[in-house]
Amino acid sequence: MKSSYLKIAFYLTLAGSLFAGYMSGLKIFTHTCAFNETCPYFFGYPACWFGFAMFFIMFIISILGLLKKVTCAKVKTILSFISLLGIFFAGRYVVGEIMLYFSQGSSHYALILPTCTYGLIFYIIIFIISIRRCENCVC
Repeated sequence: MKSSYLKIAFYLTLAGSLFAGYMSGLKIFTHTCAFNETCPYFFGYPACWFGFAMFFIMFIISILGLLKKVTCAKVKTILSFISLLGIFFAGRYVVGEIMLYFSQGSSHYALILPTCTYGLIFYIIIFIISIRRCENCVC
């Protein structure tokens, strides 16, 4: 079965951009964190802003790939690099949130897991599909 890497990357980065964008927009306009969670900060700014920036850059790159403005190989390289950064970035916050979860003894997450976890899952999936060699896949 043939699948298009660029289309899959487009939809994954779109979903990540929308999710992180929602959280970032909520923080900007209401000064609260989404889903009543703790709001981790990175260099004095909400971590979701950095997550949004990484997902949005990957989204733009995937669009450029679909429009044939950037080669598929370059899209894969860029998405691999940014998603790897995202894995380390989100992973750092997931570890902290999981430690908080166990110290409090009960879940306080509206989405069952910390929102950072969902970002981490998307980064991992994007990374795996970007580094994977697939003879049956189409760019």
